[in-house]
Amino acid sequence: MIPADDRGFTLGDGLFETVLAIDGALVRPEPHLDRLAAGCATLRLPPPDRAEALRLMHGALRRAALETARAAVRLTLTAGSGGRGLDRPAQVQLRLVAKAAPAPRPTAPARLITASVRRNDQSPASRLKSLAYLDNVLARAEAQAVGADEALMLNTRGELACAAAANLFWVADGRLVTPALSCGVLAGVMRARVLAWAGEAGMPVQEAVVGPEALDTAETVFLTNALIGARAVAEANGRTFAPHALVERLQAQLAVD
Repeated sequence: MIPADDRGFTLGDGLFETVLAIDGALVRPEPHLDRLAAGCATLRLPPPDRAEALRLMHGALRRAALETARAAVRLTLTAGSGGRGLDRPAQVQLRLVAKAAPAPRPTAPARLITASVRRNDQSPASRLKSLAYLDNVLARAEAQAVGADEALMLNTRGELACAAAANLFWVADGRLVTPALSCGVLAGVMRARVLAWAGEAGMPVQEAVVGPEALDTAETVFLTNALIGARAVAEANGRTFAPHALVERLQAQLAVD
């Protein structure tokens, strides 16, 4: 049970990671735990014990009877219980919990619209998997209200940033392009894998600071995160994209890698 004075519940004071599990095996949990530890440093919290985190995630799979399925395991860390107000207690007692749920891979390409909700590139939280995800919730809801699958988010300067729950990529002029982290972008685990894959394949890569007009000349657009791998985009703000060989190659690579 989470007590009513938990700072994650009352203030969003905490972080989370979502790890893919296939047939009971966590898929590359270490980069997620690395990012969680880095986020703790930003929040001035001690990092959780890794062995305990792994134990909790495996336990969540067992409790949910998902050890023979494709599942999402969410690991949530909070700053523990605290009194009224913003100040943490002198001795922080972290609270770490895990929960698992089915996570079928999307089979259809995504449809995007640009949300009115902006990504706050000036906030440290924009680079964290923090518990304060309300902007992302509102952006996704805005997209779904008009029949889209996912929201495209700009930052406060009007530059491309990300989707509500994924990193953004596109191909233009023979280059693989993704918004730079300085645009208020989460350093996605799958984002890093895709950039590494492109480098190994000899494909030019650009981490760009550009406006939404950059997608007007894109050959293809796709989204990435740990659960979906690489998901093609069929439509963005009314512009359609045909299937693309590069995205298909990447999807095949991620399916076996």
